[in-house]
Amino acid sequence: QVQLVESGGGLVQAGGSLRLSCAASGRTFTRYNMGWFRQAPGKEREFVAAITWSGGSIKYADSKKGRFTISRDNAKNTVYLQMNSLKPEDTAMYYCAAQTGPVVFGTSIYDYNYWGQGTQVTVSS
Repeated sequence: QVQLVESGGGLVQAGGSLRLSCAASGRTFTRYNMGWFRQAPGKEREFVAAITWSGGSIKYADSKKGRFTISRDNAKNTVYLQMNSLKPEDTAMYYCAAQTGPVVFGTSIYDYNYWGQGTQVTVSS
């Protein structure tokens, strides 16, 4: 079983920054690919960024490239999402997710089998 707990969300003005953290339980965290997704009210959950177990491969949604940075610290069982130059349209619940097992490094919600409860990010204009 894998438990994921997000933190670091909050209210920020447009142009500001936030760093989200996701702490994972489990002794095999280093084997998990990890992803960040977000869901705004009335919209589907969408991919933001993902990182392989080793950190050797990273993917971003096109609209997030250059503003968001995903990273991980396997010694701390934690994955991060640094978000800069935030815009009101970035307002959403942000979720981290774990992809376990021998799977292809994916960007679909269906590629991930463990999810956190989410942390709210609100960007004011």
